[in-house]
Amino acid sequence: MTEGKLTFGRCMVLGAAWTVLGFLVLPMVIIFPVSLTDQYYLSLPKEKLSLEHYEAFFTNEIWLSATFQSFVIATASTALAVLLGTLCAIGCWRISTRASDSVRSFMLVPIIVPTVVQALALYRFWIDLRLVDTYAGVILAHTLITIPYVVITVSASLARFDLRIEQAARNLGASISQTIRLVIVPRIMPGVLSGAIFAFTISFDEIVMVLFITSRKIYTLPKRIWNGIQDHLDPTIAAIATMLIVLTLALLLAELWLRQRRQRSNS
Repeated sequence: MTEGKLTFGRCMVLGAAWTVLGFLVLPMVIIFPVSLTDQYYLSLPKEKLSLEHYEAFFTNEIWLSATFQSFVIATASTALAVLLGTLCAIGCWRISTRASDSVRSFMLVPIIVPTVVQALALYRFWIDLRLVDTYAGVILAHTLITIPYVVITVSASLARFDLRIEQAARNLGASISQTIRLVIVPRIMPGVLSGAIFAFTISFDEIVMVLFITSRKIYTLPKRIWNGIQDHLDPTIAAIATMLIVLTLALLLAELWLRQRRQRSNS
């Protein structure tokens, strides 16, 4: 009887989970056929399937420029976030005191505080530093909001790192920098790469911060899409959304592969 109840309860939980997942994912499925429409407005195809809106993206300098800006900003902010987040996670792991636990918790503040609040605060701060509507300002802002994800993934890798390996390297004469570069980082590389994937994805798709701290000079792809939705519902937006969904899924699958590889290497 108990097994029956457990089985029924498990089925109910799985059913609820799949229902919520379907509610979140299925609306995105409609984007793909809309991106293949033969009309000049957002609608399902009427007479035939067409790739003209994908072609419009790759032949429109405005869309390509926005994509390039997003790629440059995401790459730069990811590099900074990986560097700072990895060093922070290693430092907190190596010290391993209440103070380091407090620092690790403090690094999670950008995830807890609403993005709108952070954007408003950075806008006011960036005005004084003259970083509004500059690449440096956007890159630093995206670095601040992506560092926590690197700290989380790297800390998870360090939790299973054998401290005796690091101690052996130091006993053999390795300096702190050599120990980090040649011993610690290679062992936690899957966690570092997972953090980099999360940081790049979040930076590339971020819109709220960009709307606050940019004006006319910086036009990332999400900002261009936002303006396109406000002005004209161009089906090219559906084509871009489809490509972004595919890119995000590819990055998530890569992160899952890295996680499984990390688990196999630690077992």
